[in-house]
Amino acid sequence: MFTWVLGFGSIVAATIIYKLFKLISRPSLPLPPGPRPWPIIGNLPHMGPMPHQGLAALALKHGPLMHLRMGFVDVIVAASASVAEQFLKVHDVNFSSRPPNSGAKYMAYNYQDLVFAPYGPQWRLRRKISSVHLFSGKALDNFTHLRQEEVGRLTSNLASCGSKVVNLGQLLNVCTTNALARVMIGRRVFNDGNGGFDPKADEFKCMVVELMVLAGALNIGDFIPALEWLDIQGLQAKMKKLHNKFDAFLTNIIEEHKVSRSEKHQDMLSTLLSLKDVPEDGGKLAEIEIKALLLNMFAAGTDTSSSTTEWAIAELIKNPNIRAKLQQELDSVVGRDRLVTEADLAHLPYLEAVVKETFRLHPSTPLSLPRVASESCEVFGYHIPKGATLLVNVWAIARDPNEWHNPLEFKPERFLPGGEKANVDVKGNDFEVIPFGAGRRICVGLSLGLRVVQLLTATLAHAFDWELENGLNPEKLNMDEAFGLTLQRAVPLSVHPRPRLSPHVYSS
Repeated sequence: MFTWVLGFGSIVAATIIYKLFKLISRPSLPLPPGPRPWPIIGNLPHMGPMPHQGLAALALKHGPLMHLRMGFVDVIVAASASVAEQFLKVHDVNFSSRPPNSGAKYMAYNYQDLVFAPYGPQWRLRRKISSVHLFSGKALDNFTHLRQEEVGRLTSNLASCGSKVVNLGQLLNVCTTNALARVMIGRRVFNDGNGGFDPKADEFKCMVVELMVLAGALNIGDFIPALEWLDIQGLQAKMKKLHNKFDAFLTNIIEEHKVSRSEKHQDMLSTLLSLKDVPEDGGKLAEIEIKALLLNMFAAGTDTSSSTTEWAIAELIKNPNIRAKLQQELDSVVGRDRLVTEADLAHLPYLEAVVKETFRLHPSTPLSLPRVASESCEVFGYHIPKGATLLVNVWAIARDPNEWHNPLEFKPERFLPGGEKANVDVKGNDFEVIPFGAGRRICVGLSLGLRVVQLLTATLAHAFDWELENGLNPEKLNMDEAFGLTLQRAVPLSVHPRPRLSPHVYSS
């Protein structure tokens, strides 16, 4: 009883102080429009169970630049390309850091990672190391054969399934995780074969999905600091428990790597471990930072690519005419006697359009990772207060009817010559579709993510025809979304793969 009285007293005191501060520091310019907040909790109830969808609905009423109050935190929402450009290009420097949040504190080694670390020298060091040693053009080219081998292994396993139904998302996750692991730590981490599935891989995917769900949850303690210690929703306890699982997984990887380490190792973990002793640009990496970077790579670099590919195949199943066009292009360029390679991708414009359209309708991160205003500023005549959290609704922007004709239709042709967005890319230069973000905090793995999704989508469309479980009509395929930081399918894609290439391709 005393705990609740103390908690209530903390809220009252914090509310009074907050109100007085707002009165004293009221700016001359107005705040952006937004829904009227509730007492104390503010606009938290307006977010709904699917925040990106809830905020998109609010933007239709209040406009693409909104102000909300989440507890005691000012939140600015950008829901159009022009508004996003103001924050991610014009005012990019001012919005290059992250606000404090429980996910980063309890799961990402207390901000020792790359994704949630505050903007500054240590973040720049981690960013440079990742860019040079893992995501540069040279590094990507050096490991092309590893990605192609893992995709080839996936193709062979799918072909051996016979009449069995497969959970495509699970197998894609194994493929992307093993492909990344071979680059990161020099070895595969999960087994597969004959359509079977490694239980450890299933557990790992569940861990990643749980991490994305917890990281995307609205934790009341983040917005009402006086209540953080109560952990009313139980989220912090879940985060700490999950962190311990990931820490054990990563510690085991590092310890095994130290034992087997040799001069022949050219993987990223060897490079990271070497930087513990040899500074780069005047900075050293602690082992906890290495774990945090590995966590970023294994969490953000695997499930995002596999889930986006799963969405792409679902759209191709649902739209057989588009699938036929893509297969015609693939047969023409690649033929039916070999698998697609990364060298083929530059010669497959319709594939590129299919992947762009998938990223548009199903961005891997529908609501951008939050940024924070280092200083107050003005945007379109509105006051943006210092310390405000910025959320860019990537999902809403890509479905904006003011930017896209029939925005809910899956139409790759819009990105082809003569289409409405023929010159638009997804690399952060065109704000109508920014699945990887934009500006200084743009996803460091953008180039790798594009290559992996293109290669996987091309291979699966080229090597197989797809039938739904129990003969379900493709038009009735469930395309609902699940809640989380990343855009998962609510219902996993269960399919029958039917090989369509020469038989020897699947055994090579």
